[in-house]
Amino acid sequence: MSTDTADHARLWELIKDTRFGMFTHRHDDGLLHSHPLTTQNRSVDEDATLYFFVPKDGVIAQHLPHDDVVNVAYANPDDDSYVSVAGRAALLEDEALKRALFNSAAKAWFPAGADDPNLGLLAVRIDSAEFWDVTESKVSQLLKIARAALTGDGRPQLGEHKKVEGH
Repeated sequence: MSTDTADHARLWELIKDTRFGMFTHRHDDGLLHSHPLTTQNRSVDEDATLYFFVPKDGVIAQHLPHDDVVNVAYANPDDDSYVSVAGRAALLEDEALKRALFNSAAKAWFPAGADDPNLGLLAVRIDSAEFWDVTESKVSQLLKIARAALTGDGRPQLGEHKKVEGH
């Protein structure tokens, strides 16, 4: 797996422009459940952590203590970019960070603002990630896919695919 600083920067470039990530965690019955969450970061810190706001009395907060292994998937089909983040999650009690990250959009779910007693700060530490960034035009993609299908010459190369380890 790559640990190149440029790859970490590229990973964040793809995440920051995608408004929602699908946060997936395991329930007590072993089944996986996903929830759309908004990434609150303005950048990824040196700890390679993503932050989200969740209700403390919600499903995520209830199940997290039993299994902290999670995935956050981002898809931006308009730009043909996709990211999958694997990591461990925890609820943090960091009032200063809550205030720093809180914004007007979050107020719709947490009307009392950063001091809302039900505001939970969910931290996902990135253990590893993969991204796919298709750089070919739609026409070029179709031509390469058709050529590969007809000739059997293997998978078409449509862009960048990398695996990145957390910091």
